[in-house]
Amino acid sequence: MSNDVPPPVENRLLATRILPPADIIDRARVTVNLAESPLAWLARRGHISPVQLLASQKLRADFHLAQLGPRVTMRWDPLPVAARNAATAGNCRGQAAAKARFDDAVAACGPGLADIAWRVICNGEGLETAERALGWPVRAGKLVLQLALDRLVGHYGLKPVEEAKCAALP
Repeated sequence: MSNDVPPPVENRLLATRILPPADIIDRARVTVNLAESPLAWLARRGHISPVQLLASQKLRADFHLAQLGPRVTMRWDPLPVAARNAATAGNCRGQAAAKARFDDAVAACGPGLADIAWRVICNGEGLETAERALGWPVRAGKLVLQLALDRLVGHYGLKPVEEAKCAALP
């Protein structure tokens, strides 16, 4: 068995992880890419389809455009002044539109599926972490996430034909 780690590449943040005893198959220590999203990991292994990955990326984009993520520092910009200039006003409208699109997509997932979708797609949690946080049994998250992704695909009106467009996605 070789301990060779691939050379650093753009979009890679490699680390060693020790698996819990229940997950050990042939080794206890594995190399993981911390920069890879949980959904990209699932898509690379065929657990979700490319069109489901595309739908998740649309939701995540709106989440970030609406600036719904947690802040890591205090905001030091002044309080918003009504229509400070055209650029600021346009940015606020874009942010509000992204928030409305995000809210519509989460509502389309439904109450039981929105939790796992938000945790994995927007928050970037792994399935294990999301299952534990939601108090679900082990391995239930993948099925529920697939259902949520199917609802997002329907909400965005994506079709499996568009999977060819998704093939270029990393």
